[in-house]
This record gives sequence, C-alpha cells and structure tokens, in this order.
Amino acid sequence: MAEKSFKYVILGGGVSAGYAAREFEKQGVNPGELAIISKEAVAPYERPALSKAYLFPTGTARLPGFHTCVGGGGDRLLPEWYTEKGIELILNTEIVKADLASKSLVSAAGDTFKYETLVIATGSTVLRLTDFGVEGADSKNIFYLREIDDADKLVEAIKAKPNGKAVIVGGGYIGLELSAALKINNLDVTMVYPEPWCMPRLFTAEIAAFYEGYYANKGIKIIKGTVAVGFTSDSNGEVKEVQLKDGTVLEGDIVVVGVGGRPLTALFKGQVEEDKGGIKTDGFFKTSVPDVYAVGDVATFPMKIYNEIRRVEHVDHARKSAEQAVKAIKSTDKVEEYDYLPYFYSRAFDLSWQFYGDNIGETVLFGNNDPASEKPKFGTYWVKDGKVVGVFLEGGSPDENKAIAKVARNQPPVDNISLLAQEGLGFASFY
Repeated sequence: MAEKSFKYVILGGGVSAGYAAREFEKQGVNPGELAIISKEAVAPYERPALSKAYLFPTGTARLPGFHTCVGGGGDRLLPEWYTEKGIELILNTEIVKADLASKSLVSAAGDTFKYETLVIATGSTVLRLTDFGVEGADSKNIFYLREIDDADKLVEAIKAKPNGKAVIVGGGYIGLELSAALKINNLDVTMVYPEPWCMPRLFTAEIAAFYEGYYANKGIKIIKGTVAVGFTSDSNGEVKEVQLKDGTVLEGDIVVVGVGGRPLTALFKGQVEEDKGGIKTDGFFKTSVPDVYAVGDVATFPMKIYNEIRRVEHVDHARKSAEQAVKAIKSTDKVEEYDYLPYFYSRAFDLSWQFYGDNIGETVLFGNNDPASEKPKFGTYWVKDGKVVGVFLEGGSPDENKAIAKVARNQPPVDNISLLAQEGLGFASFY
C-alpha cells in the first residue's frame, strides 16, 4: 500500500478546509507541503448553499459557483487553484485510523499518510432516525442533508415527485430552510417537531410565532409537540406514510430529517483531550497533543467574551477558526487569542435574519413582527445583569446588522427595559 508524507495535513474537506488552505497559502507554503484529505469527491465548498439555492427550481446554485472561499467574501478556490499552489487534494478518501503518536493516518483503501502537523477539520455528521431504531426509517426517499451527494439525491426526488407531499422532521435550521425550499418547488409541506416552537435553542416564543405564522401563510402546515415514530413504504420501498407519536398519520412522498448533528471525533478517542462533545483546544486551536489542531464543529474552545468553554456549529466559526489555527501554525507575527463573537444567520423565502451574542437573560421585543406584514422588520435584545448581551434582527440592512453586532460585542448598559423596547433598533444605531 502507498505511503505519502506531508508537512501539513488538513483532515476533512468541508468549509474549514478551504479557508485553512487559503490561509496556508497566504502565510507561505511550499508546493508539496500541504494536503487536504476528504471523503467527498469535490474540492471544499460553502455548505450553506445546499439548504438554499442548490434546491431552488430557478436561480439554482451549482458547483463551481460556491466553492470556498466565496461565502466569506473572497475568491472561489477552484480545484485548479489547489493544483497551481502545489496543494494536494486527496478526494474520495476515507480515513479509518488515526495514530496521533506516530503522526499517521490510514485510509479505507489501506494507504498511509504521514504528517508533521495535523489540522482536524472533520466537522459533524447528522443524527439519523435509524440510529434510534425508528421503524421504517431506512425507507427510500427519507433524506438527510449534510453533503453535496445528499443534496443531489434530494433534487432528483423533488423532480420525480412533482406536486408531491413532503414531511420535514425537525424545526431547526434544516427544518425551516428545507420547508421553504420544498414549498418553492410546489410541494405540499408539513413540518413536525417536538418542541413548543421552532428553533428553540435560539428563538424566543415571540420570535418563533412570527416565523410559524409566516410559514403558515405560505401554506406550510406545522405540527408541534410530537415526533415521528415510524414510516411505512410502498412495494418499491419508497416512503408512503409518516406515523407520529400522537397518533397522526401523514402521507409523504419525500421526508427530510433534520434533528441535529454529532461532531466526528471517533478517530481520535482516547488520544486527545475532549470537552463538551468536542476536541478540547486553546485560543489558538491547539489540542492536548503537540502539532495537532482542531477547528470548526469538532473544536471546543475558550470563548473569551464570556469566559466560558464552548463548541459552536456554524459556518462563520468554521471559517474563522480555520484561519486562526493556520496563523498560529505559520505566522511569524504575534497571533492574538481567538476572540469570537457568536454569529448565526438564516435566509428563507424573502426573509433574512442575523443574531449576534448570547441568548440568555431577559428579552425585549421591538419592531413589527406581524407575519402578514409586507416588509416585516423586528428584533429582540437579550439583557443580562443590566447589559445587552445578544441581539436578533429580521430584515436588517447591512449597516443595521453591523450595528447589532457592535452592540453584542460592546454589551452597553441598559437602565430601562421598557424604554429599550420603545427605542428598538435606534438603541443599536446609537452605539
């Protein structure tokens, strides 16, 4: 079996890998020194496109249009870019064994890859209903969305089931974005989730009420407080019905499941220190093992602004943590500790929201959150210990979104909560 050696190896081919490669090139890397090993068949790309424009019937996104680093405001790194820079893209290659002590990785095909410095960028994998023994969860046309292959299969199913019935299991990012995308494809869409409202980890009941009302006005049916407990299929093995715990039975030609993810850390179990479900790192994304770094979804890191150890699953952190790790590895200048402000966003239909900071403390709703409004614009402040610690805004302009980010970072004091509600976005603009 083949053995190859590199100075630097990035393990994983997602968003972090593309941004890390760009930073390596910026810091200066010699041809042949850097390799990216990915089980996917394509060069790193901006994953958020898969739940949005990739599924649209018009204005559809396709590669090479959304290779990294276009999502972060940079140039697209096409496959030929890696070749030109002497960066080896080792695709269609699954690593099945990692030995951090001997600095070696072994692929499913038996090939060995040696490294001097390793950047772990393995990301997350989706939670599957088959993992929980849900009956019939292995039926055809039950989809999960993580990689471009998943999106391609979903696109084919949408084409094969025109005007069909779609059931979305889960009320988080995937649930909300996929419900919108499938509705745009003229499917009859029903969302099912166990929580009392959608996106419960971030949204308040008031924020969620707007999106649930907006989706209902678009013709999307929402069933809350129950879960899918079984599926029946037709003679072709394709899903036909979704059975819910409350006894409801839904017809479904297509089912999309979005019930969360799990960091891919199994290769490193017992070899590296872990914390909160991820690989523990410092403010430079160094792990407990020398010359091994972890970035993106798999990294648990000190969040300086809150003096807490956290793990963040979001594309913004995937990009920034990758750049930070490579600077720590390569830069001759002093590198400051990672000082990350949590940032989340989503787009669906004509809606677009952004959130910065922490969603703890008392909440203050402002603006127009009527789901029937032509141009809804509203937000929420989170206030803890007399300071604004987080801000959510739907329908904000670029300048307004910058303003709420600044407020979440600076945490200005608030003397009067009811006055804050009246001031609304004006408070953020003032700071």
